[in-house]
Amino acid sequence: MQDTQRKLKRVDLIFTEDCSYKGILEQTLKRPKEEIIQDVLDSGLRGRGGAGFPTGLKWKFTAQEKSDEKFVICNADEGEPGTFKDREILLKVPHKVFGGMAVCAYVIGAKEGYMYLRGEYEFLKEDIQKQIDEFHETLDDLGFDFRIKLLLGSGAYICGEESALFESMEGKRGEPRNKPPYPTQQGFRNEPTVINNVETLVYALMICNIGSQKFQELGTADSRGSKVFSVSGDTPIPGIYELELGMSLAEFVEEFGDGDTKSVQVGGAAGFCVPRKNFNDTIIGFEGVPTGGSMMLFNSSRSMYNVLRNYVEFFREESCGQCTPCRVGCQQLLKGIEEVKRGKQPTTYLQTLMRLTEVMKMTAKCGLGQSVANSFSSIVDNFKEEMIY
Repeated sequence: MQDTQRKLKRVDLIFTEDCSYKGILEQTLKRPKEEIIQDVLDSGLRGRGGAGFPTGLKWKFTAQEKSDEKFVICNADEGEPGTFKDREILLKVPHKVFGGMAVCAYVIGAKEGYMYLRGEYEFLKEDIQKQIDEFHETLDDLGFDFRIKLLLGSGAYICGEESALFESMEGKRGEPRNKPPYPTQQGFRNEPTVINNVETLVYALMICNIGSQKFQELGTADSRGSKVFSVSGDTPIPGIYELELGMSLAEFVEEFGDGDTKSVQVGGAAGFCVPRKNFNDTIIGFEGVPTGGSMMLFNSSRSMYNVLRNYVEFFREESCGQCTPCRVGCQQLLKGIEEVKRGKQPTTYLQTLMRLTEVMKMTAKCGLGQSVANSFSSIVDNFKEEMIY
């Protein structure tokens, strides 16, 4: 087992109400911008949407760009299967999300921000707008010129990808852009843009409150801080939990499993399926298996073939169709595992499909097509017998 492992520890940074976001903003907006960016860098905060890019670097690069117009975007398009933690944050502490956006706007020099809300979360729209209006009054009291606008998505999984999200915001079809240029250079309306996940923005505000050192004390050298997890599946205690990063999957299962957990899907459909034999050696963090938040537990009653088929069917439906590797690849993967299961293709055909996922990983235009290999290969490798019988 790795030395970086820590015991499972529950944390309460996100949902705690023992701090005034107005007070945090009032103090933060008086500080030098470079000092705030350095604090976020020193904290080791990495994006909580799954990719894990250092938040401080994203802010620093955007701040260095010369432009009359810059934007802060909150990515609230929580579309990964098994993930529902951002919804809880927006329900309980939306002002902390807005506070993180305001701090970011201050350090990069933006006057306008947007929250792109998942289409299925339309029921939250009225309340969030009310909270935004109240937040604007707070900013007026502080004398800070920044406004947040709320936009509603149309239920497309692909729009969780940052450049496809920009396209959607601009009224175009939600399709990924070629990179470079990156959002810090040319994002929304081709202007320098910081786009952060809901959870990431809250942690940025909390770092302004508690300091980078205290945040660093949580987690490991490669995975600083804590993380909010959406726990679902075969567990007696499903729900939202904030846990310190760096725990082993064995410790996670001991806490949340039902005593018969045979696998855990870490990171949703785009993540990895970890079998029981690897629980002890799997670290939940950027040095092990990172996750955007989804933790789905499966016990022995579950067919991993059915799980995989559902994932591949999901990817086939949600592919934007722009690039051939993803559009055709997802179709062929679904057709392939169905034919192997029915005996129309030999067992060895699974290896052909595995090679196809590697091609998709190297050639697909965005993270959707590239991540199909994660769940496909990890399930086929570890539960091959369930793909056949």
